[in-house]
Order: sequence, then C-alpha cells, then structure tokens
Amino acid sequence: MTRKRICILDGHPAQTSISRQMTETYATRARAAGHEVRTWHLHDMAFDPDYGFGGYKNQKPLEPQLEDFLETLEWSEHFVLACPMWWGGMPAKLKGLFDRCLLPGRSFDTRGSGLPKPLLTGRSAQVLLTSDSPWWYFRLLHRPLMWQVKRQIFGFVGFKPVRFTHFTQASHPAPGQVDKWLDRVGRIAARAA
Repeated sequence: MTRKRICILDGHPAQTSISRQMTETYATRARAAGHEVRTWHLHDMAFDPDYGFGGYKNQKPLEPQLEDFLETLEWSEHFVLACPMWWGGMPAKLKGLFDRCLLPGRSFDTRGSGLPKPLLTGRSAQVLLTSDSPWWYFRLLHRPLMWQVKRQIFGFVGFKPVRFTHFTQASHPAPGQVDKWLDRVGRIAARAA
C-alpha cells in the first residue's frame, strides 16, 4: 500500500458529534496503516464564514487558521470530510469554510476561455455523511447535496474520485449502531482510497 498524506476535516460545528468520532477513528486507523494525517475540527476554527465584499479581483484576506487549512489541503493527497446533512445541505459554517478557502489562484484558475481550470488535481476525497433520512429517501430526494459536494465543490477544484459513505438515522441511532459505523469508518481508513 502506498503511504498517503491525508487531511481530515470534522465538518460538524459542535464540539462533540458523531462526525468528530468518525474523524478521530479515521485518523487513528489511517496512522496505524502508515499514512501521514493532519486533522481539523470545524468547531475549533475561528473565521468569518461570509465571503462578504470579496470577489475574484478583490479577495477577502484569509484568517491565519484558514490559510493553515488551505495549506494542509494543498499538502494532502487524500481529503476526508465527515459532516452531517442539515436541511438537505451542509452546515452553514462548513459551507462558509469552502466559500472562503477555495479561491481563484489557489484552488482554480479563471484565466483563459471556457471553464476554470482546477488547481488541486491529483487528490481523492472521501465524504462520511450522517443524516436522519433513510438511505432510499436520500437517494431519491437528496442527491443535490451529493452533486454539490462531488461536482460543484470537490470536482470543480480537482478532487477525483470523490466517494460517499452515508450513515442514516444519526439523531437516534439504535443501540450499538454508532460502534458499527465507527468500525466501518476504520475499515475505510485502513484502505485510504
């Protein structure tokens, strides 16, 4: 197995969550498999999530934590995001992180004709998504979230492939269910693919 540089983001804005447990499990198993891991927790990051006055020519300066996160993303070969689905989308602070960090000139190039050129190519991504929606309901009605994350965010800047693992009934899991999920996350981490 090839050793990888892995950036893991706990994309839940709360201090404790299933997403945090998943990131910690993934990090532990990936390190045990010989991968180099850097972990981030959205809760611990202080930044203004509003892109505000910024534009392609007038960019809002990044706070130091955002600059460090973007440097970690650029360093990585594999990106892991664990997050909940709220109201059919991602938490606002997580969306704000992507709005602020994935910038022209660093993540994509708008110069030239046609679509912008992705600048974070050569990286793969794994999304560990929790929700209350049953898997069949998610597949029928919540595919826009997968499309947004896979194509409009990660694919736009160059991540490929982007894999999803969906964990359902997360607000009220059955006894022992979270342990089963964490075991599955550990197996995914051991492969780091």
